[in-house]
Amino acid sequence: MKRLTCLPLSVLLFALAGCGEEVDELPVDGRDFDGVQYSESEPVYTGRAIDGYLKNARVWLDLDGDGQYSKGPLDVTLANGDTHRLDEGEPTAMTTAGGRFSLDLAEFQVGLSKGKDLDPRDYPLYALALPGKTMEETHSGEVPVPRAYLMSASPGVTNLTPLTTLARFRAKVAGQASMGSENAALADSAELNGVNLLQDYVQANNEKAHAYARVLARFMASQIPDEYNKDLAAEGSDGTGRFLSSKAVDLLGISLIRNAREVASRVDAQVSGGRYGNVDTDNLELPRVDIELKNPSLLTGLKVFANTEEVRVEALELSAALEFDYTEDGQLLSVSSQGCMEPSLPEIARLVQVNGYMAQMKNQWHPSASLSAESKQAYADAGIDERIVFDWKNKRAYFDTVTSCHKGTRGVSSEGSELGGTPEITWSWDNEGEVIEQVAAPASPDRKINLLAATSAPAEVLAQSWVTGYRIVAGDTPEVEFAFTGSGSDCEPASMDGEEPDLAVSHVTQLFPVTIDGEAGHAYEYDIREYRVDEDGTRSLPVERLLKYPLRSLSKAGPDAGSLQWRLSYASLDHKGLSPVSANLVREAYLEDRDGISECGVPVSNAPGTAYAKVSYSYKTLTEYLLHGLAED
Repeated sequence: MKRLTCLPLSVLLFALAGCGEEVDELPVDGRDFDGVQYSESEPVYTGRAIDGYLKNARVWLDLDGDGQYSKGPLDVTLANGDTHRLDEGEPTAMTTAGGRFSLDLAEFQVGLSKGKDLDPRDYPLYALALPGKTMEETHSGEVPVPRAYLMSASPGVTNLTPLTTLARFRAKVAGQASMGSENAALADSAELNGVNLLQDYVQANNEKAHAYARVLARFMASQIPDEYNKDLAAEGSDGTGRFLSSKAVDLLGISLIRNAREVASRVDAQVSGGRYGNVDTDNLELPRVDIELKNPSLLTGLKVFANTEEVRVEALELSAALEFDYTEDGQLLSVSSQGCMEPSLPEIARLVQVNGYMAQMKNQWHPSASLSAESKQAYADAGIDERIVFDWKNKRAYFDTVTSCHKGTRGVSSEGSELGGTPEITWSWDNEGEVIEQVAAPASPDRKINLLAATSAPAEVLAQSWVTGYRIVAGDTPEVEFAFTGSGSDCEPASMDGEEPDLAVSHVTQLFPVTIDGEAGHAYEYDIREYRVDEDGTRSLPVERLLKYPLRSLSKAGPDAGSLQWRLSYASLDHKGLSPVSANLVREAYLEDRDGISECGVPVSNAPGTAYAKVSYSYKTLTEYLLHGLAED
């Protein structure tokens, strides 16, 4: 994951200058930006939108905090708890020459009998540059903005620039994350490489700030979805339509924070003779950072409790903790483990199918656990012991370990005491998805996995979950084959002992038969149905849960090595706040002896009495994950 370097500190103060007037001199109190004062006696709020000065950009006061313009009627909560209705919605205007705007605040006057008038300085401003319509004023004349971008400014700041946008989201990140003094410092930082983020750099003739702003505007524009850009460029579109969610706006701001220093460093690298005005900001190569604005939920951590023998679940001891690292668009970069993980060739093959975008898989990561006794000792010692790193561009992944947990089962032995050397396992794949595993240990044959399509009806369901049959060959020797062989059976939750079923718990409603090395009598057990949240059926959750599946273990020795299964448990469907996504995310998984195929319609208990391992899952939305990363840096 790209890390944010420590940010220098300064106090985030908001300057106020003459009411609605352009000033020729910068304020004398050290806040060198051109602000605009608000007078309660005059119901207008004025300022400027700047890359160069921007004419015909949409500006509005964001009263509801969603980063999008909201039409009226709009109810705003007053300080006394009452509501005040704005029939015209959020104050908005199009900028004129010099980037100036003037917002009509007539509806901000509440009246003495109802409460205190609304103050525009309590709300952030937003400005939206419209592609082909917003004109940037340059030394060569007015130039149309080629692509949309969204700017903001903290409450009380009335200049809107790419730099005030950076300052705004730094402050917002600090308020959202609530992760201690580090984020308080982030909020107070209003400079970038010595540049004041709140300045009208055009008026101040600050070439460095202007160069940063121009390239940051291009970076911001590169992350606006093509569909949104096309919509804004269409005839009749004036920037008042809603396209982005509030979380999407936050993600754009977080990405700006994460990449601002890299963008600035690329500008600095092109400076000759100290003249930032000579930098070709229009053609400077930008960081390519894709972003997933749908804000998916992602698996971010696993805790593994394991034992070499089957024991009571409560007696299992913590033996490993895994962390998952992602890009801004949710592509898996690495998996790091304190203690030992269990590298899985079928799991790598599942990830290859979705190019590392785990949110596309119903079950984002099938459980695995090392049963080696060494894992507990490795976990007890601080530091990362094992890591998988993905190189999606070059179709490679690498496993590195400093343990000997896998020496007896996989022929994998550490080649050093630190991570980062020659990987112990390398996976490679082609455009057809065939994955080859190469172990660095001498005389270890390459293992190759081929995915097998289901032979009949399960294909659609299994494809949605990215669960497929597979065949693994070690050298020329077939090692294991899982094959789905038929459509299986489906049913509704059944009554037990004469009592109506509790529909909020998981039931086996789909059975998909599978053979293991040609042996029948196995199945993947699913719960697939529609759960009614409301009795009248107005709201429902689509249930698509993998409950139990057989495992061919490579870690457990002995004649019963092929008679294990994973049992997966989920939140109760009547749990408050479940969404169609969170309802189907695994919460815990248990490695246990196989107990045969369940009868269709029966409930499946969340936890067995005994097990070899328990795996606990934790998730974050992409926004939460990126915020957490900023707080750690």
